[in-house]
Amino acid sequence: MRAIRRFTVRPVLPVALAALGELAGNLRWSWHPETQDVFAAVDPDLWESTGRDPVKLLGAVSRSRFEELAADAAFLETLRGARAGLEAYLTNDRWFQKKMSDGPRAIGYFSPEFGIAAVLPQYSGGLGILAGDHLKAASDLGVPIIGVGLLYRHGYFKQAFSREGWQQETYPVLDPDGLPISLLREEDGSRATITIAMPGGPDLIARIWVASVGRVPLLLLDTDVEGNPDHYVDVTDRLYGGNSEHRLRQELLLGVGGVRALRAYSRITGAPAPEVFHTNEGHAGFLGLERIRELTVAADGPGLDFETALEVGRASTVFTTHTPVPAGIDRFPRTLVEQYFSEGGATPGVPLDRILGLGAEDYDNGDASVFNMAVMGFRLAQRANGVSVLHGEVSRGMFNGLWPAFDEAEVPIGSITNGVHAPSWVAREVFALAEGQGADPDSDDAEAYWDAVDKIPSGDIWATKRQLRERLVVDARKRLARSCEKRGAAKAELGWIETALDPDVLTIGFARRAASYKRLTLMLRDPERLKRLLLDPERPVQLIMAGKAHPADDGGKKLIQAIVQLADDPEVRHRIAYLPNYDIAMAQPLYPGCDVWLNNPLRPYEACGTSGMKAALNGGLNLSILDGWWDEWYDGNNGWAIPSADGVDDADHRDDLEAAALYDLIEKEVAPRFYDLDAEGVPTRWIEMVRHTLKSLGPKVLATRMVRDYVRQLYTPAAGNARLLNSDYHGAAELAVWKKRVKGGWPAVRVEHVESSGVGDAPEVGATMSVRAFVALGDLAPADVEVQLVHGKINSEDELVQTSVSPLTAVESYEGGRHRFDGDVVLEQGGAFGYTVRVVPCNDLLTSPAELGVVALA
Repeated sequence: MRAIRRFTVRPVLPVALAALGELAGNLRWSWHPETQDVFAAVDPDLWESTGRDPVKLLGAVSRSRFEELAADAAFLETLRGARAGLEAYLTNDRWFQKKMSDGPRAIGYFSPEFGIAAVLPQYSGGLGILAGDHLKAASDLGVPIIGVGLLYRHGYFKQAFSREGWQQETYPVLDPDGLPISLLREEDGSRATITIAMPGGPDLIARIWVASVGRVPLLLLDTDVEGNPDHYVDVTDRLYGGNSEHRLRQELLLGVGGVRALRAYSRITGAPAPEVFHTNEGHAGFLGLERIRELTVAADGPGLDFETALEVGRASTVFTTHTPVPAGIDRFPRTLVEQYFSEGGATPGVPLDRILGLGAEDYDNGDASVFNMAVMGFRLAQRANGVSVLHGEVSRGMFNGLWPAFDEAEVPIGSITNGVHAPSWVAREVFALAEGQGADPDSDDAEAYWDAVDKIPSGDIWATKRQLRERLVVDARKRLARSCEKRGAAKAELGWIETALDPDVLTIGFARRAASYKRLTLMLRDPERLKRLLLDPERPVQLIMAGKAHPADDGGKKLIQAIVQLADDPEVRHRIAYLPNYDIAMAQPLYPGCDVWLNNPLRPYEACGTSGMKAALNGGLNLSILDGWWDEWYDGNNGWAIPSADGVDDADHRDDLEAAALYDLIEKEVAPRFYDLDAEGVPTRWIEMVRHTLKSLGPKVLATRMVRDYVRQLYTPAAGNARLLNSDYHGAAELAVWKKRVKGGWPAVRVEHVESSGVGDAPEVGATMSVRAFVALGDLAPADVEVQLVHGKINSEDELVQTSVSPLTAVESYEGGRHRFDGDVVLEQGGAFGYTVRVVPCNDLLTSPAELGVVALA
C-alpha cells in the first residue's frame, strides 16, 4: 500500500543535549571532523548506517540513549566544547573583517546547484561542487556572501547499472523536513513566500528554505507549495530536467525569484542587502532584469529610466562563465522569452524589446531566433571571468562577437582559476601529517604550513597513503557488491569481490561527468595494452572510475557501458572498477585513496577540472592533458602532462595518438617510479614528487585563494563602482548619458593622420620614437576618449602581436573638432616592429576600453 502523505517526525532532544540540534543544523559539521566525532559518539553504528547524516541520526536515536547521554558528564563536556567552537567560528572576526574594510557589505551568489554535503543532494557535478566550495571558503574567510539557489524535490538522479551495464536513473523524493534546512518565516510565524507573474496566470508561488553553511546563509526556493497548480509544483522537481519551457521557468525562479527571496531575507532578518550580485553561469541571468524592474517601476524604488538602471545593475554585477563549448550555453527560443516577459509577465514594466536585445545573438554567425543566457549575462555585468587562465582565453574567443571591434586578447573577460575547499576534501590523516610537525591549518602564516611538508618523514607519508588506499579499496568493494546485486548477481557469485582491488597496487582514479569531450573511454583505445598494464606481474595498475551521464545523453551512457562491460571481464575485474552513483560521499575517500588522478579531455574543452586539485591536496599526482588549471600550474615535477595532438583533424586518429602517449607514460614513467622502493620499502623518488606537488600546488588550488581573488579583483571593485553610482543615482545617470552621447557621436571619430620621428632610416634599440596623431572627434571632447599608440612585434602578415599600449596626450585643438595627440615610445628590443594608433572611449567608471564595443583605428 502507498502512503497518501509523508512527513518527517523530528526528535525532541533533552535540554542538556539541545546543542546537538544546533550542531546538526549548521552544515559546518560536514567539513569539521571534530563535530562529526560528536555525532559518532552518540551512536557509532547508527552514525554509519544513516550515512553520517546528523539529522537522520538524531531522528533514529532512542529516547533511552538520549537519557544516557544527558547523564554522561564526559559527553556533555565534549558537546559544550563543540558548541563553543561553533559559536566562536560564527562570531569571531576572520580574514575579511581584518583585511577588507572597503569590501562589500554583502554579496548575493546565485547558482542553479550547490554541492555542500552528500546529505543535501542539490548538485550534479563540477558547477555545483564549485559553488558549494565557494560558499564554504567564504564562510571560513568571513566573506559576507548569501547563496541563492533552488531546492529540487528529487535532486539529481541516482545512478545504477543494468546487467548489460546500461545506466539506469531513479529519482527518490526528498523530504525537506528531513534535510538540514529550515523554512524562512515572517515575524508572525507564517512561511515567507515570493511570487512571480506567469503568462495566463495564476502567479507562481515559492517558499524559501535556509541552509546554514557555516557563516553563510543559502536560500533555496521551492515551488512544492499548496496553491500552485501541478505544472508549477513541478518547476523545482529535478535538476536539469524537462524541456525548454521547464528550464526557462526554473531560471526565472532562480533569477527573478532569487532577488525577491534576498529582499525577503533581508527584511525579515535584518541582514544587509547585497551590494554585489554574482551569477555563477548564465542560468541565473534573469536576476539583472528583476533589479532593473526594482530600479525603474517598483513602487518603492527610485523610479530611474532604463539606461540609468542598467548602469546601476551592471556596475554591481559579476558574471562567471564555466563552459568552453557553445553547446553548454542555455539558449531559449525568442518566442518563449516573449511569452514570459511580455506585458504583465515576470518583470512587468521592463520593456520587452530591451529584454530581447540583451540576449540577442546579433553578431556574425549568431542565431537570430534564440535568446542566449550567457550573452545576456555579459551584457548585464560589468565584470566577467572564466575559471582558469586557458578558459579565459577560450571564452574571449567564444564571445569575441560581442566586442567585434577589438582583438580577442582585449575582450573584457578575465579569469580567476577555481579552487577547492581543503577541509571538505582532504583526509584527516593528511592534515595530521602536517600538524604532527607543528603546522597550524588556522594560522595566517600559510608559508609555514606548507614548509612543514619537508619535515614529514618519507615513511610516514608512504604509510599514510597506503592507509588511505586501503580505505578506498574497502569502500569500493562495498559499492561493487551492492552494484552487482542490483544488477541481478547472486551473492554466491560475488566471492571475487573480497579480493578485488589491492591496497598495495598503483591506483589511478578517474571520476567526472560522462560528457563526450571528457573522453571517458580513452584508455580503452587499445584494450589489450590496457590489460597488460593492469595485469603486469611486477608493476600492476588498478583503475577506479565513476561518473554519471545526463539522462538524455545516450552517447555518454554508451561510454559508461563500455567501461562497465570491460570491468565485468573475469580476467581484469580485480583491477578495474566503475562505481555507480558518483557523489560527495564517494568522492571523499576516492581522492585521498588514489595515487594518480587521470584527466584526458579534448583540449581546450575543460574549463577548469577541479577534481585533480582535490587529489593533489591529498598527495596524489596528476596525469593530465594540459587543459584547464593543469595548463597553467603543471611545472614538470608535480605530475605528468599527456602530450596533446592539437591540430590533428581526424578525431579517431587524435584519440589513438593521445591514448598511446598515455599508455607510454604509465608504463615507462608512472609505474616504474611508484614501484622503485628503497631498503625501507619506500619509493623515495615518488615521495619527492608528492612533496613537490603539495608545496607547489597546495597554496594555489585552495578555494580560500580563489575567494580572496574574487573579493579583491571583482567584488570590492564592483562595490566601489556601485557606491559611486548608487549614492544618489546621479553618477549612474551621468554615465548613462555619457555612454549615449559617445555612442551617438562615434561615427564622426577617426584617425586622420599619423606622423613619427626620431628613429631615422636605421632605428636601433634604445631609440625614442615620437608620434603625433591628428584625430577628428566630432562633437566629443578629448576627455571622452583615449588616443593610444599600439605597438609591438609584427608577423609576416603585418599583424601586430605581443602588443603594448601607450596613451598619447592631447596637446592642441583645432576648428571642426580636430585635435592633436603626441607621445613617445622607446624601442626596447630588436626585430620586426610595428605600430598603429587607435581611439577608444575613456571614463573612470569603465572597467575596460572595450566596454562600449567601439574603436576607431588609423
